[in-house]
Amino acid sequence: MTCYDRGDLGLLLLRLGAGATLAAHGAQKLFGWFGGGGIEGTGQFMESVGYAPGTASATAAGIAELGGGTLLAVGLATPAAGAAAAGAMAGAAAVHAPNGFFNQSGGYEYAATLGLTAACLAIAGPGRISLDHALGHAVNRGWMIPAAFAVTGAATTLVVGARVRRLRQRREGEQEALFEE
Repeated sequence: MTCYDRGDLGLLLLRLGAGATLAAHGAQKLFGWFGGGGIEGTGQFMESVGYAPGTASATAAGIAELGGGTLLAVGLATPAAGAAAAGAMAGAAAVHAPNGFFNQSGGYEYAATLGLTAACLAIAGPGRISLDHALGHAVNRGWMIPAAFAVTGAATTLVVGARVRRLRQRREGEQEALFEE
């Protein structure tokens, strides 16, 4: 008989809470559940904030959140799941960064917190109350942590960088008033 310690229980609760929250956000994007916009509505929003093409961006973000969140919740492929969710949250934080830190002002606090939680779970591992543990950690090896973060970091840098370039090009087309009225 295995005796679980409080670390295992804490990781389980953290995985379930953060994973379910991320998965729900992904379901909003992909299926329009829980008051979300679905692919079409989310795609239009993504396009409006500089992520193009909008439908592909909504799909990628939705899969990273729903897939990453679900896998985190059950504790399977934890390095890849946590890195994918953290990457999606980095993209969300980039949208909210101009509003400052705090969520009440539209800032990036919420996205950063979810992203940091997902990243920490990827690094710490899922604990013994997880599918990874039950499957002998076949998809939760030490080398997978830097690999998952390297791939996710590169992809996130490219996507967010392309968004910044698009927004910069939009602003170049706008002319500021020369004089105050």
